[in-house]
Amino acid sequence: MSPWERRERGGLYYTRSRKVDGRVVREYVGGGVLGELAARMDAEERRRRDEAAAAWREERDHLEGLAGLLDGFCEDVETMTRAALLAAGFRRHKRGEWRKRRRD
Repeated sequence: MSPWERRERGGLYYTRSRKVDGRVVREYVGGGVLGELAARMDAEERRRRDEAAAAWREERDHLEGLAGLLDGFCEDVETMTRAALLAAGFRRHKRGEWRKRRRD
């Protein structure tokens, strides 16, 4: 629904829609210069919100990429640590503890 509506008197009037208690309520703002000014201000606010949302999405994507690299690095370190412990004569005991093998 357009924020501009034509009333019975023939003029164009600007309205805003907002939610109140879960329902959409249309708020009359005005016509003419006042309506045009409110429409421009609302458009500018929408543009700013869209830009902020895009910046957050970009930052989130960047951080997710870094988290993926970190996960891979941690897996590699764990693999190398496991290999070093096995080579040094340790074994994996119950509950995941590493213990030195006894030499009988």
